[in-house]
Amino acid sequence: MLVGSLVGGSVPKEASLSHGAGLLWRHTRLRSELLDLLGVLATRVEHVGIPLVSDPTVPLMVHARYTRVEILAAFDVGEGARVMPWQTGVYWASKARSDLLAFTLDKTTGQFSPTTRYRDYAISSELIHWESQSTTRADSETGRRYQLHDSVGSHIMLFARERGDQRAFYFLGPATYVKHEADQPMAITWRLQCALPGDLFAAFAAAVA
Repeated sequence: MLVGSLVGGSVPKEASLSHGAGLLWRHTRLRSELLDLLGVLATRVEHVGIPLVSDPTVPLMVHARYTRVEILAAFDVGEGARVMPWQTGVYWASKARSDLLAFTLDKTTGQFSPTTRYRDYAISSELIHWESQSTTRADSETGRRYQLHDSVGSHIMLFARERGDQRAFYFLGPATYVKHEADQPMAITWRLQCALPGDLFAAFAAAVA
């Protein structure tokens, strides 16, 4: 996650993880600044992170914030020091058998076209209303996986941010399918394994008010 974030965009496509780590290690001044930064950030923690017990190999903490690069790196997407690009709101991480769903609550800012202004919001501290991509049908492979993820052995991971100008998403953790309505897009209700903290629920509700 660290290598992908700091040097992943500046190394050759075939660069190994050890090559990227070596490049980072050679910059002693940068490493010194990172250590100082970590000390500062430790004093600004907003929520106590919850380990992802459903998959201990994924180094993410529920209710912490991560960029797209960090999310994909955590789910072992990409090769070596570089992480695959991720522009849309959904990503199937095949190695981890996880659907990564990243969404923005307030779509009044940013470059959201009328076809991508999906209605995503917190119904309660445990329930999330989320709309799939506009081309997803309930009887498609993706639509069925969303509905049957528990029985087919895949996971649903939710990530949310308040506005489009924010780079990082809150990791809301694993979710389970409750129900859906309509088609193209599917309007799905997910139940969070870990309830939203009060301040996040209030912020998410305000973002779509």
